[in-house]
Amino acid sequence: MLADIMSVTYLWMKALHIIAVISWMVGMFYLPRLFVYHTENGRTGSELSETFKIMELKLYKIIMTPAMIVTWIAGLWLTFTPGVVDFNAGWFYVKFAAVLAMTGVHGWLGACRKDFLADHNTGTGRRYRLMNEAPTLLMFAIVIMVIVRPF
Repeated sequence: MLADIMSVTYLWMKALHIIAVISWMVGMFYLPRLFVYHTENGRTGSELSETFKIMELKLYKIIMTPAMIVTWIAGLWLTFTPGVVDFNAGWFYVKFAAVLAMTGVHGWLGACRKDFLADHNTGTGRRYRLMNEAPTLLMFAIVIMVIVRPF
């Protein structure tokens, strides 16, 4: 019964998954950039710093985290839809590891946001610029694994 429902809803779930991934990635690319601007321009206690805190909070809590949750739910739904994933294929495990790493980066960004909120940021603009590349590299790995399935 559940397998039939999963098969019938496959394309809808796939569409939902892609929409959620895009939304999550937008936040994953933009939040570190906000941290760069906050670090370099938002002196502690300034009006600009307080504005950055609001922007970072809304991006993380209203866009990124819900998008990540929907990405995971829809992705797991697709994973366990009969006939979609060959669990003997290596590409799936590389992709899954990259998604776990992306989730870890999400958590790290959340911790950084809390540091900014408490006026305890110790990161530099350079650090956040470098971390801005992590989601990009992980996204490349994920997309290549899903589309090309090289092994």
